[in-house]
Amino acid sequence: MVTPSAILMLASVLGAAGEAERPNILFIMADDHGYQAISAYGHGINETPNIDRLAKEGMRFDRAFVTNSICGPSRAVILTGLYSHLNGFKTNNDRFDGSQQTVAKILRTSGYQTAMIGKWHLVSDPTGFDYWHILQGQGPYYNPRMKTPEGVVPHTGYTTDIIGDLTLDWLQNKRDPDKPFFLMCHHKAPHRNWQPSPKYLHKYDDVQIKEPETLFDDYSNRTRAAAEQEMTVAKHLSPNDLKLIEQRGLNDEQAEAWNAAYGPKNRAFEEAKLEGDELVRWMYQRYAKDYLRCIAAVDENVGRVLDYLETTGLDKNTIVFYTSDQGWYLGEHGWYDKRWMYEESFRTPLLIRWPGHTPAGSVNTDLVMNLDFAPTFLQAAGVPVPEQMQGEGMELILNGQPVPDWRKEVYYHYYEYPQPHRVQPHYGIRTDRYKLIRFYGIDQWELFDLQEDPHELTSIYGRADMVAVQQDLQSRLIKLRDKYQDHEPDE
Repeated sequence: MVTPSAILMLASVLGAAGEAERPNILFIMADDHGYQAISAYGHGINETPNIDRLAKEGMRFDRAFVTNSICGPSRAVILTGLYSHLNGFKTNNDRFDGSQQTVAKILRTSGYQTAMIGKWHLVSDPTGFDYWHILQGQGPYYNPRMKTPEGVVPHTGYTTDIIGDLTLDWLQNKRDPDKPFFLMCHHKAPHRNWQPSPKYLHKYDDVQIKEPETLFDDYSNRTRAAAEQEMTVAKHLSPNDLKLIEQRGLNDEQAEAWNAAYGPKNRAFEEAKLEGDELVRWMYQRYAKDYLRCIAAVDENVGRVLDYLETTGLDKNTIVFYTSDQGWYLGEHGWYDKRWMYEESFRTPLLIRWPGHTPAGSVNTDLVMNLDFAPTFLQAAGVPVPEQMQGEGMELILNGQPVPDWRKEVYYHYYEYPQPHRVQPHYGIRTDRYKLIRFYGIDQWELFDLQEDPHELTSIYGRADMVAVQQDLQSRLIKLRDKYQDHEPDE
């Protein structure tokens, strides 16, 4: 275990060696940004040219996963390098214990200047940061009142742009140029209820967004968990989500732009009197377009920050991460939201650029997790990784080197039930080919062959020809739960 005295000794050694040689770390995270909605992943839904720059100049991860697919718990895992049951933040109803060890505290003690800007969503105030300027709770899309150590600061404008402005202001005016920095820039977008920026209100007006193959999934051939959720496009999007009612929090100028954009469309919708599948398709298009419009603003602001790094030359010694707090359903299985261990929710986008280290345009297919971020930050900074952290540092992977003993399976555990969305609590294991899930609240299992059934439409749990695979996965799952000290009752 790394002790405080050891970290202080390391800091003095590193200081003598010269801080300028240590890489800056810029961690950009969007909220609910599914990998399907990043054009570098090739799904053809939208274009994200600035985020794609990180894929072209760095590494794209095609199998990055989260430990618990929900906003606050994911953030706690990233800060601590610990699963939810150990860091104490299992659901969005919890409160983060800021007294525990975090990667920000370790980096700060070892000589880094640390900053946190944007969505925090952990209830307690940030600790371990020299500077923080955060949204209160979820935060609005427009005109946010943001919290700082000195008090609440009102802002006027679009929140994604404001977070971009604050990030650039910190880089330009508030950082110490004699220290390496660790900067976390967390966007609120594209979280529900997907309010676009005024400049993007008409984007996609004349475009038909491609529907996912499983938009009309009937949830057969699986446990009852998939059918009993409350997160479908067809039944659970609200008039507020669909912009059929007046949006709150807008000033007069913003409201005028919104009324001009949505008023005529809403009148046309009312006159059409759609029903059945056609109504679902209309709802999907309205939801998907607003979601993608929000991403357009995120992409623009990522570009602003990347441009600044390049203009100043900071890019040459800055590792840039782009990820999301988890995956997202953009209509797959008829859903929005996240939470499940099914692939679209469990898997998250991850792009990393590290000049001089990571091969440009490279693609990685190792099973990596958000659990690995904290150890990776520390490895890059030349700081020992505490033994208690449960993730694996990705330094060798980022250097384009194979890691023969890299993990062969990942472990997942989701807790939050019944509300919101009534997704049954579950845990499970995913390997290269198979996924085994236990919904322990209803004592039911699912098994998927991801090679034969990539959309996870048919559980093969209990099938006679799968007994050996099933037993192997159950044995490995027990070992994973023991490895990660997840010994809580399954009730």
